[in-house]
Amino acid sequence: MKKIILSTLIALSTFTVLAQTTAPQKKIEVNGTAEQEVTTDEIYIGISLKEFMENNRNKVSIDQLEAQLQKAVLKAGIAPEDFMINNISAYTNYWQKKKDPAFLASKQYSIKVSNLNKLNEILSAVDPKGIAYTNIERYAYSKEDELKKELKIKALKQAQEKAKYLLEAIGEHLGGALEIHDNENTTYPQPVYRTMMMKSESADATMPDIDFKKIKITAQINAVFEIK
Repeated sequence: MKKIILSTLIALSTFTVLAQTTAPQKKIEVNGTAEQEVTTDEIYIGISLKEFMENNRNKVSIDQLEAQLQKAVLKAGIAPEDFMINNISAYTNYWQKKKDPAFLASKQYSIKVSNLNKLNEILSAVDPKGIAYTNIERYAYSKEDELKKELKIKALKQAQEKAKYLLEAIGEHLGGALEIHDNENTTYPQPVYRTMMMKSESADATMPDIDFKKIKITAQINAVFEIK
């Protein structure tokens, strides 16, 4: 029993001596930033179709309008995966309500395009009285992931260079990286556009005027380096 107690005391004493003699690690923490402006090449357009009464007697169904839209989308060369149904409105108890002449169903779709001229071609092939509205949902840059990777590398190298010249200014030397944190928080400015509301008396279905600004993709890296 005395041997166990003695061994424990020796171990504690050794740990205390080591803790007292080990100097705290010197380190420096810096941030690096890299950014680049790019022009968007993917535009997501929302289209809402709604049934309407032709000559106040015959209903033009959502199925007819959807068939027109699908045909136009395929003709414009839009890939099937870039044409999606976003939402279905007024479809609750549809089968019970469809016998009601006053019931008008609607559907919302999303189309990804790289050229707004294609959208004008698509909308012109759909009965304008069946287009409730169109709007821009969002836009993106197709090579964003690749660009972000390049920017993060640049941001990390910038952080390393910053740490190096700061330490050289006080006669210290830069060691290896201890911690690296990716502070990804990218925000994009919203596009400037006017929402187009289609009225029954409209003769043409064209997109609103749009002024696209370049988006700025930014990478921020926080790094901790050892001081030798």
